[in-house]
Amino acid sequence: MTDPLLFNPHTYDPTHFDPETRRLLRATVDWFEERGKRKLIDDYRSRAWLADFLAFAAKEGLFATFLTPASAARQDDQRWDTARIAALNEIFGFYGLDYWYAWQVTILGLGPVWQSDNAAARARAAELLSQGEVFAFGLSEKTHGADIYSTDMLLEPDGNGGFRATGSKYYIGNGNAAGLVSVFGRRTDMEGPDAYVFFAADSRHANYHLVKNVVDSSKYVSEFRLDDYPVAAEDVLHTGRAAFDAALNTVNVGKFNLCTASIGICEHAMYEAVTHAHNRILYGRPVTAFPHVRRELADAYVRLVGMKLFSDRAVDYFRSAGPDDRRYLLFNPMTKMKVTTEGEKVIDLMWDVIAAKGFEKDNYFAQAAVEIRGLPKLEGTVHVNLALILKFMRNHLLEPVEYPAVPTRLDAADDDFLFRQGPARGLGSVRFHDWRPAFDAYAEVSNVARFREQADALCEFVATTAPDEQQSRDLDFLLSVGQLFALVVHAQLILEQARLTGLDQDVLDELFSVLVRDFSGHAVELYGKDSATAAQQAWALGAVRRPVVDEERAARVWARVEALSGAYEMAP
Repeated sequence: MTDPLLFNPHTYDPTHFDPETRRLLRATVDWFEERGKRKLIDDYRSRAWLADFLAFAAKEGLFATFLTPASAARQDDQRWDTARIAALNEIFGFYGLDYWYAWQVTILGLGPVWQSDNAAARARAAELLSQGEVFAFGLSEKTHGADIYSTDMLLEPDGNGGFRATGSKYYIGNGNAAGLVSVFGRRTDMEGPDAYVFFAADSRHANYHLVKNVVDSSKYVSEFRLDDYPVAAEDVLHTGRAAFDAALNTVNVGKFNLCTASIGICEHAMYEAVTHAHNRILYGRPVTAFPHVRRELADAYVRLVGMKLFSDRAVDYFRSAGPDDRRYLLFNPMTKMKVTTEGEKVIDLMWDVIAAKGFEKDNYFAQAAVEIRGLPKLEGTVHVNLALILKFMRNHLLEPVEYPAVPTRLDAADDDFLFRQGPARGLGSVRFHDWRPAFDAYAEVSNVARFREQADALCEFVATTAPDEQQSRDLDFLLSVGQLFALVVHAQLILEQARLTGLDQDVLDELFSVLVRDFSGHAVELYGKDSATAAQQAWALGAVRRPVVDEERAARVWARVEALSGAYEMAP
């Protein structure tokens, strides 16, 4: 039986997209399926460069169609459409993070270009995309990481409106093959923010020196060095504060992709795990007859459904964003932080069930168990993104404002605002619609109502026992608060998407039983923090709740999980 909530290559037909998008998504699935599982795993284990995949993508015009905004388009179907980009992320994640990574760092490399007013550079990027080239984002450095205040890529003016660039970059995906590398540096003749420069470099230039791949993977995560590299005036993408903003706004665009890649990984692994567990006999019974196994697999399933619901709804806010609606700036680090860490939990739950099977070299699962770890650590750590979302907590929980309802956004529109986000500051001024109506719509669902009690308690915490000035400098304490807030935001968008899609209430109720447990766990963690005051400790214990148990509901959800056994197997 096919579960409509999960991606299944055997039945996938994205009719909600326009014909060309539908064709390209299906063609991508077919390419992977025709190669087969053995080839997929062998390439992963041999760390083969992705030449055949990139050749396929070039032949189909895949990257050019999906990653050229309408303002630079050469064909009618080219646009920057977050909904279909998310769909392709999921497919790439399903078959292997190496494929997704080459695409992801191309997105990052294009960010500074599409934000630039440099018409020549934009035309060059569009042409390179049409030729099937990949791109790279030259931001981080070996010594400073992504601390762009401290870049050692130095640009010396050449007296002709250009520069000579010298310095190295580290952890730069596609740095071995990129037709264009967007490189961040600073001028030697200026100080402060005015000195920043983003410029376009070519990895094939004689003064571009590829040092090595810094990871043991098909992903080419390069270290490269520029030695007296000539940067012409037409290569300059941004200068001054605009270069700084372009770096942060590019990450805003790019890090959203991590959530749907994580979803794809979990979906493929789930088919394998449930099929194995259901067909393995221990002590005369299928492994799935054991109560603890059923709980773990059911928890994994509903967590995965929650990941998908949240991410799909976040797409709508991305696509509807504008200068007066920047709610995406909260939902974006949520997708990067919360959805990817949920993915780790999903894999761990399944791995506890299949145990040693999860190490076997002939399975996708062994690959998934490794790759799922990377996504929470890319484009800013979990801690960085938790700290970021805390900036929105008071406005979101306590000070809602009116916004027009955001519809489901599957229309064939160009999301051009993502490349004109403006200055990367002012997060404290971002306002949100009231989160409560999403809960009110499901007040009759027992565990939604139970979680609502916890969400209301968090509002009370923020209003009455929020961290004082000293605690506000204790990041360890604040991160526990951030986890609680993240759960409320996660639950809100899940409920909004559930209403829009008519989600089965059994699945929703079972999912919220997991979220109730999660909230209680983080409350207990906050209770144990060194700096928690007596009032905060009392609040934390008072926020602990037990989910509402319903054995018949749990049995109906388990039947959905059990039906995944044999529902998909990749061709050999």
